[in-house]
Amino acid sequence: MSLREQAREAVRTQILLGEIEPGRVESVINVAAALGVSITPVREAIMDLANLGMVEVIRNRGFRVPVLSDHDLDEIFRLRTMVEVPAMAEVAQVVDKAILPRFRQLAEQVTDAARDGDLSAFLELDRQFHLGLLELLGNQRLVALVGQLRDQARMQGLQRLADRGELTHSGEEHIAIVDAIESGNAELTAELVRKHLTHSRGIWAGRTEEAG
Repeated sequence: MSLREQAREAVRTQILLGEIEPGRVESVINVAAALGVSITPVREAIMDLANLGMVEVIRNRGFRVPVLSDHDLDEIFRLRTMVEVPAMAEVAQVVDKAILPRFRQLAEQVTDAARDGDLSAFLELDRQFHLGLLELLGNQRLVALVGQLRDQARMQGLQRLADRGELTHSGEEHIAIVDAIESGNAELTAELVRKHLTHSRGIWAGRTEEAG
């Protein structure tokens, strides 16, 4: 990846993990120094993230991560539910079963990362799993939309949930989704994805929620 892409992914991960405090103005210079790169790729990366709605650029000062209310998170959850649930049901109907071992391996890796408390790996593998399955439908606008919605939701207290073992259950839900897709059961796949998103909604807010 280019330095711009590396900087964008590094800052994006920090935002998703809540390592950059929402509402606080951050200096591009300080971020560049922490990443060990020049200012230009970081400034370009911040503009990319601003276009995705992940940050707000503050002229002559830097940038800040918007503070998300419960209403904001509910909007993201509802949009993802409306889009992803029927899309994943369609995946179960059209998928080439020969490709599913790759996603089963991803699901197991997501679960392992959750169990080990490796939050960066958990987020990246989870992203590969969900967007990878949606890519099978050949609709890049769908993938881009879900990717942007994922980026706009941030994790609060993710480490605390991992330490209590509550993140592992979210990881295991991926395995159940693969099982449903492999069986060709579109209705079950839709229900499991809906429950998984409900569970994820709680994780975004730093709490567990019943996935039902």
